[in-house]
Amino acid sequence: MSGGCSSLFSGFRVIGIYSNHVPHALRYHQKHREFYVVTSAGRCFHTFNVNRLGIVAVSNSLEDDITCLAADRMLVFAASGRLISAFAKNKEVVTRYHGHQHEVRLLLPLGDQLISADSGGDVIVWDIQEGDVYLRLQFDPTTFDVSAMMHPSTYLNKVLLGSSQGALQLWNIKTSKLLYTFTGWSAGVTVLQQSPAVDVVGVGTATGRIIIHNIRIDETLMTFTQDWGPITSLAFRTDGPPILASSSPQGHIAFWDLERRQLSAQQRNTHRTAVAAATFVHGEPLLVTNGADNAIKVWIFDQEGGEARLLRSRQGHSAPPTVIRHHGNDGKNILSAGQDGTLQSFSTVHERFNKNLGHGSINKKKEKKKTKDLTYEQLRLPAITVFSSATARQSDWDGIVACHRGRLATTTWNYNRCTMGAYHFKPPGVGRDSVATAVDITSCGNFAVVGLSSGRVDVYNLQSGLHRGCYGNDKKAHNGAVRGVATDTLNQLTLTAGSDWLLKFWRFKTKKQEDALKLNAAPARMMLHRESGMLALALDDFTLTVVDIETRRVVRKFAGHHGNINDMTFSPDGRWLVTVGMDCTIRTWDLPSGSLVDCFLVATAPVSVSLSPTGDFMATAHVDSLGVYLWTNRSLCGPVGLRPLPADYQPTVEMLPGVTADDVQQEQTPEDEVDEFKSAEQLGAELVTLSLLPESRWKSLLHLDHIKRRNKPVAPPAAPKAAPFFLPTVPGLTPRFETAAANQDSQSKVLSSGFLSQRSEFASALESGLQSGSYDGALRLLKDCGPSAVSIQLTCLTSEAGGDDSLLLAFIHMIDSMLASGRDFDLAHAYLALFLKVTQCNLDFYCEIRVM
Repeated sequence: MSGGCSSLFSGFRVIGIYSNHVPHALRYHQKHREFYVVTSAGRCFHTFNVNRLGIVAVSNSLEDDITCLAADRMLVFAASGRLISAFAKNKEVVTRYHGHQHEVRLLLPLGDQLISADSGGDVIVWDIQEGDVYLRLQFDPTTFDVSAMMHPSTYLNKVLLGSSQGALQLWNIKTSKLLYTFTGWSAGVTVLQQSPAVDVVGVGTATGRIIIHNIRIDETLMTFTQDWGPITSLAFRTDGPPILASSSPQGHIAFWDLERRQLSAQQRNTHRTAVAAATFVHGEPLLVTNGADNAIKVWIFDQEGGEARLLRSRQGHSAPPTVIRHHGNDGKNILSAGQDGTLQSFSTVHERFNKNLGHGSINKKKEKKKTKDLTYEQLRLPAITVFSSATARQSDWDGIVACHRGRLATTTWNYNRCTMGAYHFKPPGVGRDSVATAVDITSCGNFAVVGLSSGRVDVYNLQSGLHRGCYGNDKKAHNGAVRGVATDTLNQLTLTAGSDWLLKFWRFKTKKQEDALKLNAAPARMMLHRESGMLALALDDFTLTVVDIETRRVVRKFAGHHGNINDMTFSPDGRWLVTVGMDCTIRTWDLPSGSLVDCFLVATAPVSVSLSPTGDFMATAHVDSLGVYLWTNRSLCGPVGLRPLPADYQPTVEMLPGVTADDVQQEQTPEDEVDEFKSAEQLGAELVTLSLLPESRWKSLLHLDHIKRRNKPVAPPAAPKAAPFFLPTVPGLTPRFETAAANQDSQSKVLSSGFLSQRSEFASALESGLQSGSYDGALRLLKDCGPSAVSIQLTCLTSEAGGDDSLLLAFIHMIDSMLASGRDFDLAHAYLALFLKVTQCNLDFYCEIRVM
């Protein structure tokens, strides 16, 4: 039976991916007055602001991986295969350039034109707006293989091409003429970079040689030699000091003083892999670098001696993660251990909350001293294979314990300090042939239980780091390797599973065995849901077994995976068990019904899975992927109909989620302006709509007398000395000062009848509304008035203040139209209550006169 998409999970986004081997592009936004760095992330590119390294835009995906990037002030150009795409607003493809027959590897925007070069020897000049070919140059890759391009400053319509054979050529792209050929320096050109001085360019070669050359007179000014291999990028500092930065494939950066013509400083291990690009921010002491180690870094030059320090960075795993677990009860942080040996924490809220706990070290003191006996790489610990974390006492001591590949000792880590802990747990009297295979931290956060490949299970105190005993009479809990350890909520039981097909129950305090359960196959891994007491075991025969630790019996058995089960996790309520396997499936099992309720395929096999404690997200890690993928739980957003799936159910492939622009702050450019959304005045005829006025404008209408008495001044106001005796005003209810123009226009001394009518603007609007049937103008005037002004306007409707019964009737019609339309419901009730209060006072006054 063929199935549809997953009914329980939907792809949300991926976190932890920032950069790859493609050199970044730096652009300046004139409106924001801010620099942005554009990095490739596979089939799409990300845009970060340099000031905070916050992601501001994510492009739409292309058909193939991006091979090179370039940017001007308006567009970002990305080449994927033989296709070049121009992106506007850092997201949408606006133009595609077709014409290359080989893979495009170089891009250079030049005014209204774009220059591209492919691996087949074709150099094409494009018209950016029209997308047409303006000029095509063909080179023989055997004699002149274009490997670098640059536009010399102030050289109109000129482009300098470098070749892997070492020669350079200066072309005029408007007349299609070769102007000059530079013989080169018997080494392939890898980088061409314009210096702050006109006519002077920097040339990087494949032999590590750097040449500062004057192309106007064809003269070499100075040369440097880098001992770390080919030059991957060159950058000139433009904020004052004459410094040239050169990067290497080993991840080091050298800084050369152009005045003294010597090495000024060097920054080693800036990246774990080759530095893809290094660019100085114009006019600032900042250097932006990126590399294939999935990192973007900004360096600032404020140290003595011209050295740089790391100012800010965004980095993920440089090798695929192997184990991921949610840390804490809020579900906002995910701990991830990768094949690069680092332990990192990714935040699902914002990237600024990410933490890098670093790389494990054999001896932290020796690493700081940088001894000659051991190299930097030899001091590093291997990758983490499994780890356990607890938040109960993480503020007091280390709360993370990890096992490393091929090592006996387990290490502790401190989440709050973002560093490796102080202890290496190593059992006494055990040879080096044993390896730590399983670990678990008790719910109280005081003890760590570690299982070894020799069958031994030891207990350690996390506060003191002391060994607190081991399980088994002969210091051996199993006859084979320990595949999993777990402790219950109250520290009463310790559960261990070994390759001898046994699940054993131990008393935690006395370390004596209480019971054992024979399994159908050797367990591969184990997961305990402490709240429900359900223990899930993944067996080597691709089946699942669920054991109740209270009754110590098998309560559920599941079969369906066609490959090794890599990881599993429980839902927060213990109802679902989610498993991932090498068959590229993610399956959800319902424990109460004992059936499979959800299953879907992914493109690459998942190696780890974790459900957040709040149940809103599921996180997965996959083979050959550097990111952590988040999936939303649809059952929290609405009703989801889950039915048992048949045995012949054929799942469909779900696309892995990517970084979405819905969760990032989009960069606002002048062309980004769109029509502002305006909500409808009334959503439905059966609904009522409240006004947008603050409550202080209508809630205090019935208490104005009390407010005036409370705010009555103690002393009468004193007139200013410089004020005139009187100011001329215009007759009427609304006080207005008379202008000079009004004095000149009013030549007649006879008052018009309009001045004697004593009608306010609101009263006039009510009269016109009574005739036309529309009271929008009168209501608009009333909304602009404060509470005291509203009270005066309603008082003026009475006959004592110059009004009449027609105005009272018009006001009642206005209130009736407001209630009938359902709009401004709160204002209608407040105005009506004040109106009844005012008219009631008048009615009482009339009654007193009649009695007298």
